[in-house]
Amino acid sequence: MQGASQAAFGENRVTLGCFEVQGSLYALDVSQLREVVRWQTVTPLPRAPELIEGVVDLRGTVVPVIDLARALGRGAVETGARARIVVTEIDGLVVGLSVDAAIEVLSIDVSLMDDPPALAVQAGYGATRAVVRRAGADPVMVLSLEHLLESVYRSALPGQEVST
Repeated sequence: MQGASQAAFGENRVTLGCFEVQGSLYALDVSQLREVVRWQTVTPLPRAPELIEGVVDLRGTVVPVIDLARALGRGAVETGARARIVVTEIDGLVVGLSVDAAIEVLSIDVSLMDDPPALAVQAGYGATRAVVRRAGADPVMVLSLEHLLESVYRSALPGQEVST
């Protein structure tokens, strides 16, 4: 990664929380993660933006939940025994992301991170902040939480299509 993007992940290493959505591996910087909890029934929120599934009560705090598979255009999260809600926080805003499974925490050298492919960026795709290369394994897509939340905001606008 280059320039400002590399500075955002630290000097030499970055720690990522990894989770599975529809058979693909995604990650967020752990600085944006508060906790990962077992999936629980989400209470629908009337007239909420399209991408907000509803809310859950986590120890007395009502947290909005976004189905990450839907937000990424990948169907819906499987709410089985492995399903989790990844509780994130950015700029004081707490949001839960429902995922198929929490997988692992990776501490990697930033040299293993690349920018998303230029064609995708030029086409307006912004959901992925970086791609982590792993020897002998599929790449990990590091998501842009800011972009995902922007997609939620856009889904609330009349006549707006949601794109990731």
